[in-house]
Amino acid sequence: MKVALFVPCYIDQFYPQVAVATLELLTKLGCEVVFPLNQTCCGQPMANSGCERDAVSTGQNLVENFKDFDYIVGPSGSCVLHVRKHYDLLPQTDAVNKVRNNIYELCEFLTDVLKVTTLNASFPHKVGLHQSCHGQRGMRLSQCSELNKPYYSKVTPLLNMVKGLEIITLDRKDECCGFGGTFCVSEEAVSARMGQDRVADHIKNGAEIIIGGDTSCLMHLEGILKREGSNVKTMHIAEILNANL
Repeated sequence: MKVALFVPCYIDQFYPQVAVATLELLTKLGCEVVFPLNQTCCGQPMANSGCERDAVSTGQNLVENFKDFDYIVGPSGSCVLHVRKHYDLLPQTDAVNKVRNNIYELCEFLTDVLKVTTLNASFPHKVGLHQSCHGQRGMRLSQCSELNKPYYSKVTPLLNMVKGLEIITLDRKDECCGFGGTFCVSEEAVSARMGQDRVADHIKNGAEIIIGGDTSCLMHLEGILKREGSNVKTMHIAEILNANL
């Protein structure tokens, strides 16, 4: 299976090890991975800031880079959601519609397309799973706890395939971390306090590492942990599923 790897800005600039882990994981699972070299930002930061017209050119560039692939995979729920749900800001050509229909968040791709049942991974640590809002409420990677509906998760079964890994139970398992993209700039104090509360829940319940599917949220939590002098670390889910410790 040929897969195009979409690497969002945060990962490209600050967490390239997440892109490498994603590439290695997909390759281990039998995928032929292609990385279009001219890809740039998907346009989400500009669009979310109200500059939709300025985001059109970045969206068109992404479409041009990925239009020939049947599967596009990115390790970021927020960016994948932006392409899938908000590219109505672009002229709706066949290429645009194809990209919107063929793009997947990593865990979604592993469960829904590859239908992974086993992983050769080992990570003997206690982890706290931070479920980012875009992934959970936008991509529907898991059921929201505020809804009176049967629970499901596309992430937890994958983590349960990792030998030695223990997922702690949080008091508020799907609480927002407060990052929210430009929200953390416009509402800095509220954003920071929400992040502190999210970190405190993980620490209280014994997490050694906070893991998640969006590096933007993890960067926010990482900054709070460092300012508090905590030994708790953050890691992307791709790094965990690809680990062999």
